[in-house]
Amino acid sequence: MRDRIKVKFTTENTVAVVRTRVALQQQVRAWKAAGETVGFVPTMGALHSGHISLVEKAKENAGRTITSLFVNPAQFAPGEDFGTYPRQEDDDLALLSAAGCDLVYLPTVAEIYPDGSVTDVRVNAMSDLLDGIYRPHFFYGVATVVARLFLHVQPDTAVFGEKDYQQLQIIRRMVRDLGFPINIIGGETKRDGDGLAQSSRNLYLAADERRAAGALFAALHRASVRLSLGALPGDVSAEAEAHLMRAGFRSVDYIALVDPGTLALLPADAPMPGGAARLLGAAWLGRTRLIDNISVTR
Repeated sequence: MRDRIKVKFTTENTVAVVRTRVALQQQVRAWKAAGETVGFVPTMGALHSGHISLVEKAKENAGRTITSLFVNPAQFAPGEDFGTYPRQEDDDLALLSAAGCDLVYLPTVAEIYPDGSVTDVRVNAMSDLLDGIYRPHFFYGVATVVARLFLHVQPDTAVFGEKDYQQLQIIRRMVRDLGFPINIIGGETKRDGDGLAQSSRNLYLAADERRAAGALFAALHRASVRLSLGALPGDVSAEAEAHLMRAGFRSVDYIALVDPGTLALLPADAPMPGGAARLLGAAWLGRTRLIDNISVTR
């Protein structure tokens, strides 16, 4: 017997919730049979207004919108924060209901990774740059879970935030290489008043760290202006790192100017060529690792 769609209603939450692939695809088939398109926003929960902006963009590009809440164990290395990653299902469902999301997919680990599963997805080269140097497991876990979620949801469009720019480009490459019939849309980074990119991990920041955290975007913004005027990328990166250390950051993993499509590093000792590039940064503030990026045009 097919799973019935379970809809969870409270006075604050009227969004449909499904926890199995069978129930999910039953609803998706019904929508598509009625001629509707499906937009998808995969998340790990602990939602904030940045996530909700992605849901709103999905709603602009499809008749129905699905959001997944799944903390993916495959993208955490031993010693990382899988066990402590914030989980707040009730709050997330209330936010998604208020945003007009049609359905929330809440699978178990066993639903995504059936017993005995040994198949992974690897987007080589792009996954081994930048964040891939410091978290070599990460993008292989991301590509694997997103591919599986795409097979479960079968969306027409999917929206990913530009804050995780390397992830967005890797997903675009995976979709192109594997032939998923899905339009990948990038959602603009949502920021707090001081420029800090919104992230679920910002919850880890102590009060004094939060006051210093806006320095990351400030450093990238100043660097982008310098690069657009012809400064050498190597000099600009060093200046940005020094700015962050003065602001109280513990260490800087990288400040890197890259080709916006391939993520290949641009030469550090020559002015960036005309056109567009992307400046990405990752740095530690206390025990919290912050990432951000900004477009650069010359």
